Amino acid sequence: MAKIYYDQDADLGLLKDKTIAIIGYGIQGRGQALCLRDSGVKVVVSEMEGTVNFEQAKQDGFTPVSAAEAAKSADIIQILTQDHVQAKVYNESIKPNLKKGKALCFSHGFNIHFKQIKPPKKVDIFMVAPKGPGALVRRMYEEGKGVPCLIAVYQDATGNAKAIGLAYAKAIGGTRMGVIETNFKEETETDLFGEQAVLCGGVTELIKAGFDTLIEAGYQSEIAYFEVLHELKLITDLVQETGISGMRRRVSNTACYGDLTRGKRIITEKTRKEMKKILKEIQKGKFAKEWIKENEDGRPNFDRLLKEGDEHQIEQVGKQLREMMPWMKK
Repeated sequence: MAKIYYDQDADLGLLKDKTIAIIGYGIQGRGQALCLRDSGVKVVVSEMEGTVNFEQAKQDGFTPVSAAEAAKSADIIQILTQDHVQAKVYNESIKPNLKKGKALCFSHGFNIHFKQIKPPKKVDIFMVAPKGPGALVRRMYEEGKGVPCLIAVYQDATGNAKAIGLAYAKAIGGTRMGVIETNFKEETETDLFGEQAVLCGGVTELIKAGFDTLIEAGYQSEIAYFEVLHELKLITDLVQETGISGMRRRVSNTACYGDLTRGKRIITEKTRKEMKKILKEIQKGKFAKEWIKENEDGRPNFDRLLKEGDEHQIEQVGKQLREMMPWMKK
């Protein structure tokens, strides 16, 4: 069983005289920065001038600076830019400003685990990864609750990396609900696998396959959309709130019986073997190399595949039907 830490295991006082730099004021960066500040921690924010996020940071009372300025002034540098730009930001702006005793913090282990970022031995490297989007991190903090986090230490130069990481997790509300200990390898590989095989890749292909099957059988596209896409949220909400067993007891007996007797005909042994193959590709670094090269080449496959997905019939009918759903409009 994993080791789980709570409020009593973390000392917020360890951050009292430290400055934390948040590099990247996106959804996660904003959520963490605001929580840190409200916990009494000194925070400096880095964001590109002229961007929406830059203006948001100013509205929130920060004075955004360059990544280099933030890294130079901070004791703990939390890198929250997108994965594919982290190495560039690190090499150009952060690396020259690293001194002995400083710490690098991450909320995803991709660049450390796959050695796109290779920090010197003189700094701590740890991860605090909230298991929820930044907006939820912020909302739960404001409600006096929190979002569970993962914590991992990759390099303990000071002998205090875990304690600092737990203090960081406490400052964003994580220890209120529990902080689970892991390592960079486990977090990175399981995160990528979940995205590819289930949460994004698996689910979207399953939806489209179901939609195409109904359309090819002569059913109306609007009806097909409702049955294989729209109602999915009802099921995933139940699964998230009550588990798979709980969901099965909250849908109709007809739906439950169909689940129990037909599900394995969709997710077959062949599917499971392909999942294992995908996991091996992640573990061996094949996916990471492919994704890094894709970005270096200007994302030709990424852009092509994204456009193809946009043109699928389910997107066209979905756009029309969502106009009938005022509760989905911001």
